[in-house]
Amino acid sequence: MDQAAIESCQQLIGYTFGDPELLSLALTHSSVAATRVQSNERLEFLGDSVLALVVCHELFCRDGGLQEGEMTKIKSSVVSRTTCATVSETIGLSQTISMGKGMSKPGGLPTSVAAALYEAVVGAIYIDGGLEPARTFILRHMLPHIEEALANEHQRNFKSVLQQHAQREWNITPEYQMLDEKGPDHDKCFEVAVAVAGRQFPSAWGKNKKEAEQEAAHRALIELGIVKED
Repeated sequence: MDQAAIESCQQLIGYTFGDPELLSLALTHSSVAATRVQSNERLEFLGDSVLALVVCHELFCRDGGLQEGEMTKIKSSVVSRTTCATVSETIGLSQTISMGKGMSKPGGLPTSVAAALYEAVVGAIYIDGGLEPARTFILRHMLPHIEEALANEHQRNFKSVLQQHAQREWNITPEYQMLDEKGPDHDKCFEVAVAVAGRQFPSAWGKNKKEAEQEAAHRALIELGIVKED
């Protein structure tokens, strides 16, 4: 890849390589590489893990109320091929890749190729400069996607919404009470009700305690007029 293309790409990503050959490798698709090892596939593999680490760290530090399962769902959304491809196209990386004829399609690169290209560039930055430059590059473009995924998760997390409302309005925390449980040990159902500011709301059943608490919070939010009934 010529020097002008390398410099152009460095301007797009906001990072100058100490070893420009790493960037050249990141921009080389297997369709034009002499061997697969001489393509961006190994950097893509590394970049995928670096991306996941940075996103997980950001989620851990940003919202201490998120549970493991919730963080897993958000991470999966943010590091998905679709999101990576979107970022790749937004940055303009699709214009810099070296690949065989017939690989591109009207409207841009195939999603898998665009996503792999972004991850390969992440991997190349990590190898060249370490974690901090890679983190800076990732968060510069991924933060809006992280924030959107967080907002969507909070909307689905009725317990979180109810707690925020209760603390804002009455400076108290909702109290969940186990009312009943039915079924054999391997297939139990649980009934839970939530009380806020001395008011107990309609109870709900769930296949586990967490599910029952979420539905109880959902019913409370409906009664409070904060969300609409489905």
